[in-house]
Amino acid sequence: MELRKYLLILRKYWVLVVVATVVGLAAGLGLSFLMTPEYQAKTQLYVSVRSESGSTGDLVQGATFSRQIVNSYVTVVNSSAVLDPVAEELQLDGTGTELSDHITASSPAESALIDITASSSSPEEAATIANHVGESFKTVVKTQLEPETDGSSPISLTTTERASVPNSPVSPNYLVNIVLGLLVGLVVGFGVAILRTVLDRRLHSADDIAQITDRPLLGEIIDDPEADKNRIIVSTKPRSPRAESFRALRTNLQFLNVGAKKRVFVVSSSRPSEGKSTTSLNLAATLAQTGASVIVVEGDLRMPTFAKYLDIEGGAGLTDVLIGRAELVDVIQRWGRDPYYVLPAGRIPPNPSELLGTTEMEEVLETLRDQFDYVIIDAPPVLAVTDAVVLEKLATGLLMVVATGFTTRQELEDSMQVLETAGTNVLGVVATMVASKKPGGYSYGQYGYGARTVDEIVGEQKTKAAKVNHAE
Repeated sequence: MELRKYLLILRKYWVLVVVATVVGLAAGLGLSFLMTPEYQAKTQLYVSVRSESGSTGDLVQGATFSRQIVNSYVTVVNSSAVLDPVAEELQLDGTGTELSDHITASSPAESALIDITASSSSPEEAATIANHVGESFKTVVKTQLEPETDGSSPISLTTTERASVPNSPVSPNYLVNIVLGLLVGLVVGFGVAILRTVLDRRLHSADDIAQITDRPLLGEIIDDPEADKNRIIVSTKPRSPRAESFRALRTNLQFLNVGAKKRVFVVSSSRPSEGKSTTSLNLAATLAQTGASVIVVEGDLRMPTFAKYLDIEGGAGLTDVLIGRAELVDVIQRWGRDPYYVLPAGRIPPNPSELLGTTEMEEVLETLRDQFDYVIIDAPPVLAVTDAVVLEKLATGLLMVVATGFTTRQELEDSMQVLETAGTNVLGVVATMVASKKPGGYSYGQYGYGARTVDEIVGEQKTKAAKVNHAE
């Protein structure tokens, strides 16, 4: 995974990562407060060998021998012979074997020293135990390991440092626990974020869509929490970021279809609720705003929505024309002041697919193509029924609507497979429900007065070009 993708994951799930980090930090701090403080005290013994002659050679040999036996003595410190008397004398809870868990003995490398460290929740007790263990060990060495011969023992143990009462505990280490908790929380939070990303099969960006299909991305429709209240937002809020994104789609579609005489477009999606109907209506509205005559046909005869979205009469429409119950001219309705016309679905028929595949449907589209500059057909979802494929055969091509954060990879893959198998001409993809905050860190319409429309930008460029030509 590239660094950029990790940064995008962090950007998307930063709240999760921060919460996990804070929880880890709090856990480390809380654990430190709950832990019983532990104190350590150390006593140090020096092991030497008596030399009767006092010669240099004997002293050297004695020192060498002392270092050799120290490692053996270290293991004796934790024996019951040493610790049982200490536990009994100090009246400690437990036996010498249990006391051994709180005693450690070690020897610095290449030395004749033995360090005995005692641990306890009481600083005074830690010092007392360490000193008593040292004395008990000396007694065991003198009486059991190296008994006296001729009134003296060849091994001498001298206390070089008595254990003193420690001022501060060695555990818990607040700083270490807090840092560890913070790191664990950070790793867990980021790990969960990566796991959620890997397991999330939804499409979230143009890059995700590009991994499924090579068809061009014609538009990214900005999500709007109030979209249900402003279905035709290009008319109700023409300077909003969402309206601007529909105009960008219009411009891309016009460039894609430059010079074509047959301008009949089918708009579909993988499944319901991806925004195909809203996209169809707003795309048609933006085309009408340029002065072109446009009609949007409700080809979704199973779940018609135009009457509700546009507040128009939906009792009669395309279905009635196809079965010969009404004339085409009688059911077409004009909407708004622009040359924007609507052909609603009408009554829901029992056989939508069969009706859409009739010669009557071909004749309807042929008539509309001759009378209007653009014909936009809102078709049912691809994975639900075959209606979209049937309608595309009568059109220039199909626009595939993909709702980011909603449509899954598998759904788009299956849809494209269906369309490819049927030989459908997929002109491009329209991403809907796109977050207004872009990955680069800016948002649409961030300049306070709304982003400039494509018409304004094109007009400005034409004005500049005219001035240059005039100057020449």
